[in-house]
Amino acid sequence: MPFTNFFRIAASRPRSSTKGPLDVDDNPLASPTGLVTQAKRLSGTTSQNASPRTSLSQTRSPVRTAAPRSETPVLKRDFSFLLKPEIYHQLSPLTIPAPFRNPTRQPASDTPIPILLAAGHFRAAAIAAAQELTGTSSPSSPPLLATDYTRIFDLLYVRLSCLCLIDAVPLAAQEAKALEDLNSAFYADENSGAHLAPWALRTLVVRLQTIGFGDPRRAVMSYYELAREARAAVARAAQRHDHSAAELWKRRLVDLGIRVAGALVEMDDLAGAAAHLASLADAKGEGEGPDAARLAVCRALLWLHIGDVEAARRCVGNGAVDGTVSRVVDALADMADGEYEGALGKWRSLREEMARDGTKDEMVGVNLAVCLLYTGRMPEGRDLLEELVDAEQTSHTLLFNLTTMYELCSDRAKTLKMHLAERVADIEPGSGGGWEKTNADFKL
Repeated sequence: MPFTNFFRIAASRPRSSTKGPLDVDDNPLASPTGLVTQAKRLSGTTSQNASPRTSLSQTRSPVRTAAPRSETPVLKRDFSFLLKPEIYHQLSPLTIPAPFRNPTRQPASDTPIPILLAAGHFRAAAIAAAQELTGTSSPSSPPLLATDYTRIFDLLYVRLSCLCLIDAVPLAAQEAKALEDLNSAFYADENSGAHLAPWALRTLVVRLQTIGFGDPRRAVMSYYELAREARAAVARAAQRHDHSAAELWKRRLVDLGIRVAGALVEMDDLAGAAAHLASLADAKGEGEGPDAARLAVCRALLWLHIGDVEAARRCVGNGAVDGTVSRVVDALADMADGEYEGALGKWRSLREEMARDGTKDEMVGVNLAVCLLYTGRMPEGRDLLEELVDAEQTSHTLLFNLTTMYELCSDRAKTLKMHLAERVADIEPGSGGGWEKTNADFKL
């Protein structure tokens, strides 16, 4: 959802003087020298050529991440255990509709990965990343060195993130298990204490390993490990008067707080997730900017998921957010209450105003079509979704709702679905989002 803004909420009790690992501390939490010494001590007990242990560390992470990392540390550590072909699964073409399997629409096998990503060919990018990792790509390509951890981790991130984007999360969860414990000293530079893996990969692997190992609590524990590291990095940046680095780590800390709430939602602890979001600093009016905006939207959507629509409205009320975000949440709250007629007018008004400004928002259009369906105007809702497809907007939510309307209004639903798949496949790659769709997108 493209809308973000700010909110304030009254705390039920005065803020405690203690701080949790997801809060930013103004005082240094640990000496950088001490952290490096600890990393050296722990890395000294770990073989340079051995893979990390599977167990999740219950103590403070011994590594720290330099932000940003200007150059790759000189390190000859063997990561050959991540280059084994048996780690990576074959991707069956049967999960995608026939129009997308047409060879004339597929990219060339030697297309570079950055071009594949830019064009939205996420499936092909995932395959290319696995081939380069395992040395099964073009014979003319030089083999990947087991000590080139920068390239290995970059390819792993492409592989895992692209699997998630093509709705192959279970496969990504199994492959992420090969990394084992990313918080172990094996992944720390023994001289600087910096973590060798990029931050984006580390946060992605937390959720995937939670799914792969079947332990929902693992995500919360791992996010708190990363939060401790982020707080220490904020303190070090403040000591160096490096304000850009401090702001980067503060944003990462806020992101981790939201991820913890997401992990609690996946554990079905909705009340705990709401209480956690309310405990974060920006939720209490102590922050500003995009971080507070994200918290406002997250809390409102979470309250809607729980079923407390008034609490959702309070999160964005009293001028805490701009009018657009407040109106979006208000319309969603009407839908949650079953007031589809009222929500219909709000979505229609919002869409007309955005059209006058030259903005076409798919989320607004899809919700308007759903309200039309529930108010007995399904043909109008179907025409609206068809119009969005013609405008090259083809998210999973849009396609799923449109194919559902096909099933409700026609005996030729399968034919209509295949025709829709042809239309979507004809859209020029790179026009926005992933180009290739799955059978589930069209309910085939």
